[in-house]
Amino acid sequence: MVVTGCVNTVSGTKTATLWYNKDEVQGRYARSVDQVYQASVKVIGDNGALITEYIPHDVTNTVLSLQAKVNQRNVWIRVMSDPQPGITDVTVQARTKVAGDADLAHELEKEIALQLAR
Repeated sequence: MVVTGCVNTVSGTKTATLWYNKDEVQGRYARSVDQVYQASVKVIGDNGALITEYIPHDVTNTVLSLQAKVNQRNVWIRVMSDPQPGITDVTVQARTKVAGDADLAHELEKEIALQLAR
């Protein structure tokens, strides 16, 4: 049995899916939004191709997002200020054409952490 539909991306858009499964990983860092976002852009540049960068205007916190292609998968990254001062949240989402790829999302989030440690 195949069920088709749409899933929300962490950037606030939607994408088609054939299979619903875990596709995102979150992290929290004691760094500025800009530092975490720049680390995310660097990780994407090292692993794939950046498609678009944008700032969602329908939120109250500082939020930066990007969409990319890594290993023929769609990747979305959302970097957002946390209510706790000095903390930034990052969410990485990765999907194939038919399902989520939590392993790739986890790998990219880990690389962001390593980039911040440098």
